[in-house]
Amino acid sequence: MGTSGDYEAPATRLERQRGVTDSNGRITFTWPVGAFAAAPVVTHSIEAAAVGVRTARIIANTAAATTFEVLVTTGVTVLGISVLGPGVAAQGVTVHAQAAAP
Repeated sequence: MGTSGDYEAPATRLERQRGVTDSNGRITFTWPVGAFAAAPVVTHSIEAAAVGVRTARIIANTAAATTFEVLVTTGVTVLGISVLGPGVAAQGVTVHAQAAAP
């Protein structure tokens, strides 16, 4: 006995948040309870600024929360070669995060 019909896969859970880094250059996004059974796949973007090069990285990621660290550095040109200085904590940077179930 056969059956017919169309299968539609369940939609992937997606969460989006935006926040501003603290004095240590860190921001933690807390995901809704039960949103993810395992650590989500997280992408991010940071808003541009007039001065310096900003980098962001995930330093902790669980089903409950994701923490980012944002650093800022300035570039120096020495003998025609561009060199980035050491990164320091970037306070007050807006970070956008998107998390999807794995």
